[in-house]
Amino acid sequence: MDYIVFLAAMAALIFGADFIIKESERIALHFNISHFVIGATLVAFGTSLPEMAASMMAASQGKSDMAVANVLGSVIFNITLVLGLVLFIAKSMKPERDLFSKDSAWVVVPVVIFLLMIQDGVIGRVDGIIFLLLMISYLIFLFTSSKDDLEGEIDESLTQKFNWSKTLVLLTIGFIFTIGGANFVIESGTSIARSLEVSEWIIGLFLISLGTSLPELVVSLVAIKKGNSDISIGNIIGSNVANFSMVIGASSLIHPLIVNIQDNSFDIFIMVAASLTLLFILANKLYNKAGAIFLFAILALFIQNSF
Repeated sequence: MDYIVFLAAMAALIFGADFIIKESERIALHFNISHFVIGATLVAFGTSLPEMAASMMAASQGKSDMAVANVLGSVIFNITLVLGLVLFIAKSMKPERDLFSKDSAWVVVPVVIFLLMIQDGVIGRVDGIIFLLLMISYLIFLFTSSKDDLEGEIDESLTQKFNWSKTLVLLTIGFIFTIGGANFVIESGTSIARSLEVSEWIIGLFLISLGTSLPELVVSLVAIKKGNSDISIGNIIGSNVANFSMVIGASSLIHPLIVNIQDNSFDIFIMVAASLTLLFILANKLYNKAGAIFLFAILALFIQNSF
């Protein structure tokens, strides 16, 4: 029964997040906010809503392992699985934007700040504020960037006639599904962990993080279908910034997060390795199957060690 509840709750979580993303985009378009800003903020941050809801719910219940593991797992899956699939499937990727010079700092800085914060074994409320300030910095970076790189991510159906009543109703439904789904995901995930006699860290690292990474996967696959596969890289970078800044930042404000570095050192190492590999791909423009194989190799090591 717990498995059915978990799957249903995960579906509700993702379904609700999708509602929030699309209706937020409608509002932004209604107020003539640029497509670049919409794509880089609402799409990248919006696809992190499931992680945020799940981790905040876990933090409120004192389940630090589940909250932190969800973020680490999501970052790992975003880079190794989602980007790996994009690079493997895409026929040709030639980004006009110089991703290394413009965006590489946002691959490295959140990881470095996270590593510094966990040295004392706790991500406290002050740390959470620092992460939220990082998010504000990223937003400023996006709003001051002039090139409309992410225009292709906006669904054409969103430009249809705007209706406040419909939008508010759908937003409300989205939040109900997202918050309710997150609550049941954590409860059923905890029960599954106990029945399988595995740690809450593993449940957060795999079951929850893989499920909450589905929006990034969907957005990336849609981008490939529209011939805009290079956009996926920007979405993944933005989503990972959001995972650290919004998800960990907001969760630690609710309740300080305990991180056992010694017990979970390999997973932290894999997250760092995945981020550095992404940096290597950006620097050398390995937007091809060779880059995908690098990422799949890291994913294989991650799965092998965990099980």
